[in-house]
Amino acid sequence: MLKNITVILCRPKYPENVGSAARACVNMGCSRLMVTGDKLIDSERAGPLATAKGMELLDSLEHHPDLTSAVKYFNRVYATTARVGGWRKGILMPWEAAGEIMRPDRQDLDIALVFGSEDNGLTNEEIEQCTRIISIPTTSRAWSLNVSQAVLLILYECFKHVPAGQARYIPCQGSPPATQEQISLLHRNIQEALLLIDFLKPDNPDYFMLPLKRALAGHGLREHEFKLLMGICRQIKWMAGRIK
Repeated sequence: MLKNITVILCRPKYPENVGSAARACVNMGCSRLMVTGDKLIDSERAGPLATAKGMELLDSLEHHPDLTSAVKYFNRVYATTARVGGWRKGILMPWEAAGEIMRPDRQDLDIALVFGSEDNGLTNEEIEQCTRIISIPTTSRAWSLNVSQAVLLILYECFKHVPAGQARYIPCQGSPPATQEQISLLHRNIQEALLLIDFLKPDNPDYFMLPLKRALAGHGLREHEFKLLMGICRQIKWMAGRIK
């Protein structure tokens, strides 16, 4: 889904973070991961954090001695940094960068997202090799992020631009909308239950039901909520009958 995006980790110190970054990549559909530096990645330490799916990406991990050799074939390169100000101008928020990266007319470009080492981030020389700069907003008291967290956040902003049909379906609502027949039945049962407990007065109950009907209509009642409220009405009627 993010097939034209590559994540590059510059000089990572901890194999566990490489494993976590690999997991973040596969979660968001990014299928290419690179590291730079002279330090080999310990796959035994990285593997458990990558999980089974991330291990596929670790097995194809590309290693380069430096950022220069890693980015030479990319069309656009985005640096991520927490340090801003000075000559670092034109900073993009993650959602702004994602809007650029995921533009339909840029899907044929090879794009790199570059992340610095855990202790010092990206050097000035590394940032100068990048097309654009991204910074993730945080509180001023704790602005340093774990590198795998930063990878996930920026990839997620890109993933939000993926057409819904290509992402995992999540049934957010849980049940279909209630029908008008069900809603009318519920209104009658609520009115009957409220009359039984003397919440509504028998002289004009329809009038006093109007605010409740409007509230239910504005909510957009769903079938499982209809069943829940019908059950409450039945219980109220049963209790009212017992008390009498």
